Amino acid sequence: MTAPIKIVAFLTARPGKADALRDLLDSMLAPSRGEAGNLRYDLWADEAEPGRFVLDELYEHAEAVAAHRASGHFQTYLSVINDLAERSAFTLHPLGIA
Repeated sequence: MTAPIKIVAFLTARPGKADALRDLLDSMLAPSRGEAGNLRYDLWADEAEPGRFVLDELYEHAEAVAAHRASGHFQTYLSVINDLAERSAFTLHPLGIA
């Protein structure tokens, strides 16, 4: 059995870019959720810091992550994200999940 893969990304909009960042992140939801092997693709907003977002992603296996990263919508995201936000992303494997 292959293990699920979780990705958590923290994104903080650059000055004046919060709306454009939100639009970009919103545009990723439906196509990412529709991918084979995607179990979760959720967008969260920080209550304390406007313009700071968290992407919470869960995939069945590494192959699904690779397919996501090769998708057109992810490639579009990569082409503009550095102009819109500072980001940190973490790819995680399970140690103890239910």
